[in-house]
Amino acid sequence: RMAAAPPSYCFVAFPPCSKDGLVVFGKNSARPRDEVQEVVYFAATAHDPGSKVECTYIEIEQVPKTHAIVLSRPSWLWGAEMGANEHGVCVANEAIVTREPASESEALLGMDLVRLGLERGATAKEALDVIVALLEEHGQGGNYYEDGSSCHTFQSAFLIVDRNEAWILETSGKYWAAEKITEGVKCICNQLSLTTKIDAEHPELRNYVRSQGWWNGDSDFNFSEVFSLADDHLACCSGRESLEKQGGDVSAQAMIDVLRDKDSGVCVDSESFLTTASIVSVLPQDPSFPCVHYFTGTPDPSRSIFKPFIFVDDVKSVPKVQSPSFGNDDPAKKIPRFQEKPDRRHELYKAHEWARSLLENDQDKGQKLMRIMLDLEKQGLEAMEDILTRTEVLDPAEVVDLFYDCVDTELKFFK
Repeated sequence: RMAAAPPSYCFVAFPPCSKDGLVVFGKNSARPRDEVQEVVYFAATAHDPGSKVECTYIEIEQVPKTHAIVLSRPSWLWGAEMGANEHGVCVANEAIVTREPASESEALLGMDLVRLGLERGATAKEALDVIVALLEEHGQGGNYYEDGSSCHTFQSAFLIVDRNEAWILETSGKYWAAEKITEGVKCICNQLSLTTKIDAEHPELRNYVRSQGWWNGDSDFNFSEVFSLADDHLACCSGRESLEKQGGDVSAQAMIDVLRDKDSGVCVDSESFLTTASIVSVLPQDPSFPCVHYFTGTPDPSRSIFKPFIFVDDVKSVPKVQSPSFGNDDPAKKIPRFQEKPDRRHELYKAHEWARSLLENDQDKGQKLMRIMLDLEKQGLEAMEDILTRTEVLDPAEVVDLFYDCVDTELKFFK
């Protein structure tokens, strides 16, 4: 049986479950333990006609204009585990295993499709359309890990969210189905979750599964039952109950608490996998308010802090959460790939390694440091709450250095 997919969790909460007309999105990215994730911003860009874009493994046609995006991504690849764009669209992906073996041939990774959806879609539905069109044209495949000794391949699921609605998109090869969500709490993890409520699908989906003998056409069409390997399409979301318990009060803080929970399994810390980065986004349904995106940029949210980012023009770049670049010498870009593993740690990641050893070796000092950090996080959350409840329009100058300053302050505490 194929290697298990890393158990990442993604969530979205809509009113009436979330508070004050806010849509709240969150993801823990579970990846190989030693993998470094960086947080990177790319400004909106106009591209020359006919230009190409180099994704992780393949080159595809570029579009005339790409939106501004902020990503949390494993630093060896082009795409992202999760991120947001300037129009308040958030996308996260899940590696999943279906009854169809995922392709080892290099094509688009699920993580490339996250970034492409954000760069090209101004709404959740547009991002979905972009992803499925690229899937049809280029297919998905290639190694999900920076590993020269074996190829780990998966199919992809996506949670695509904007201020008004969310789409759960699940794929197997180029075939797909999607469900639209506009209320309540939804969780997706590393297994299929769509059943009979399907709001959009690949035009040939049902013919294809009939021809494979996976569905007889008489019973209700249940996507998870048709595509799952065995009985692993069970309710997977332990975090969903904790969000539903909030009873109409899911906020950024509530989402952060769920992502930090190790007992529920949402915060992964196992022999092979670790939550290597996390995101929480707050999308006000009233478009006159800005969206706020919180990133950790470091592993294990239970000992990391969530730092806010708001899209404005000329937002200050933050080299301290960006991994070193190796250009064309990067072993991820040379064939055969991944023959060696360069040191991809960024400054904040290194500071966290030091803090972790402190937490492990000197409980008192470690606890004290953690209290200071959480206090810093709380100040950030309160400042953002203020921005989202005041009546006057946000002055961009006020937040142009926001994420930069938060990372800077965090690093100072470690010094």
